[in-house]
Amino acid sequence: MPLYSRITGTGSYLPAKRLSNAELVSQLAVQGVETSDDWIVERTGIQARHFASVDETSSDLAYKACLKVLQAANCPAQEIDLIIVATSTPDMVFPSTACILQNKLGIHGCPAFDVQAVCSGFVYALTIANALICSGSARKALVVGAEVFSRILDFKDRTTCVLFGDGAGAVVLEASDQPGILASDLHADGQFAHILCTPGQVSGGQVIGSPLLQMDGQAVFKLAVGVLEDAANAVLAKAHKTSADLDWLIPHQANIRIMQGTAKKLKLSMDQMIVTVDQHGNTSAASIPLALDVGVRSGRVKPGQLVLLEGVGGGFTWGAVLLSL
Repeated sequence: MPLYSRITGTGSYLPAKRLSNAELVSQLAVQGVETSDDWIVERTGIQARHFASVDETSSDLAYKACLKVLQAANCPAQEIDLIIVATSTPDMVFPSTACILQNKLGIHGCPAFDVQAVCSGFVYALTIANALICSGSARKALVVGAEVFSRILDFKDRTTCVLFGDGAGAVVLEASDQPGILASDLHADGQFAHILCTPGQVSGGQVIGSPLLQMDGQAVFKLAVGVLEDAANAVLAKAHKTSADLDWLIPHQANIRIMQGTAKKLKLSMDQMIVTVDQHGNTSAASIPLALDVGVRSGRVKPGQLVLLEGVGGGFTWGAVLLSL
């Protein structure tokens, strides 16, 4: 009998510190950086974001999200036999954040590794976990997106520092005799690496280059809308579906204008899209599982519904996953 995989639980965690636009604007003004709530909302749709405390790491956020998802899936931690963490802000150079999370959960022996595809990371990680389950290499996987992007922001650059937040989201993906992950479509094109990057590196005990995020916003916007439409249509075609079959679109929460543009191209109403960017900001690899958990726990996203997840991020990477809950 062929093996499939299904999401059996969702969970998420946001750091306690919530920073509204007004609070961020006030902090930036002290540094001589001028912006406003209206400017941020008009261009991004963001009203607030959460920042981790100085002693919180990506694995800490991931751990708290995983406690919630394991409870939701009614799955003891010891039954997990695969851990994949999507992150661009790992706890350290190595070992992986996934290994650190594994230890915090008290799990020993199963494979654990990180995926680095920036804002597309969760879509990449979910696709990998599905492939391993379908091959028989795993039965129950924790797939996590966790980020502390506040650590790599340049708070003198108002075009980027207002966009991002910290958080974590997770799912339990289990082997099933019924299809849950219906299709996926992944891509990357390194010729666009320069338009969204954090180019620093550690060498000889020092940081070489800039350890802060850099972005060409107009170039990212132009590329993002086009590739998201392409990935959505590709993954729907693989599953022999159309956008008319969709119940929900849960895109990477980067910018409300990109999200609106994607929904319009797919002929979906805004009522069919889960939106959290207004309260979370852009949480990179955490944004899709965070939004999925919000949709599930609010009762909007229900079992049996057809859901399209899609993300685009630095690399340049992009992709989509079509699933039935």
